[in-house]
Parts: sequence; structure tokens; C-alpha cells
Amino acid sequence: MTSFDVSEPEAPWVIFGPREAVEFDEQVLALRTAGGRVYELEARDLADQVSTCDVFAEAIGFPGYFGRNWDALVDSLDDLHDPATGGVGIVVVVHGADALLGADHLRVFVTMLCLAADRANTAVDPDGEPRGIPVVIEHFVFLLDEVPAKEFTAGIEDPDLVVSVEGDFLTVTLDLTVWRP
Repeated sequence: MTSFDVSEPEAPWVIFGPREAVEFDEQVLALRTAGGRVYELEARDLADQVSTCDVFAEAIGFPGYFGRNWDALVDSLDDLHDPATGGVGIVVVVHGADALLGADHLRVFVTMLCLAADRANTAVDPDGEPRGIPVVIEHFVFLLDEVPAKEFTAGIEDPDLVVSVEGDFLTVTLDLTVWRP
């Protein structure tokens, strides 16, 4: 049993784990069954900020005015509607995530994913005011072929994030004491 469920609008937002983990299969199936969407990407295509933004834009179908930078990625992931989410939510699955170990942009990339997911999964803005838009389930799963998830800890740890090792999994979410003091 794990403390995460990618078919629900609950933290953690980013999860690293072994590709053979049945937890992911079961949870992704539950999201699909509810009408949600699953987007599958290859880590080798996420070599830097520009390629990461391009791959996300193409896979999910961001609008043509998408700015192809980290802030635009957060905004676009927070602004997903029925065509991209099925009105329920999304899980972005990154295959071969071992390739990202040691990547210069990994910490910022994971932070931006957590920020986007926190906004999408939350009914209130950072000031505690209602957002006036529906909650959209949003999670990011990094599937590892050989590297143990805990090996990513040093490359992700940041004062803005809560990084935890749970058995074979590494989970990441925003530190709300920093983001919503």
C-alpha cells in the first residue's frame, strides 16, 4: 500500500518509481476509467528546458501562443480543460526516467511540475480565496528502468519541496509552509 494515488487530487504531485510498479498501473487505470487522460513521454526527449516544453506542448496540445519556458509550462498545465483532461484530470507518465538522473534542469523541472499540479489540484489560490474553476487531477509519474528512485533525491532536494522516500518510490510535492505561509 502506498500513500499516493494518482487518480485523486491529492499530493504528492511527482512520483519516481520502478516501471514494473503495479500501483501505477492500477491508479492510472482508475483515472482512465473515470474519464481522465494519460500522456506518455520519453525522458530522452526532455534533455533541457526547450525540448521539455516542446514535448509537453505537442503531447498535451498546448495552444500556439504557449511561451515555451518554465512559467508558461506551469500556466498551461494549470489551464487544462475538458479536451486535455476528459473533465477529470491527467497523469503524465515519463518512461525511461533514468536518463534524467543528474540533468541540470531536473530540480527546476520537478519544482515547476509540483507548482502546476498544486494549482490544478487545489480549489483555492495561494491567498486562500476560491479560484472559481474546477479542480483537475494532475500528477507526473517518472518510471525508472534500473536506477533506484532514491538516487534522485540529491538532484531534486530544494527548500521549496518536500521530497520523501517511500519504499521503492520517491515522492515530491511543494512545501506549503514556503508557498502558502
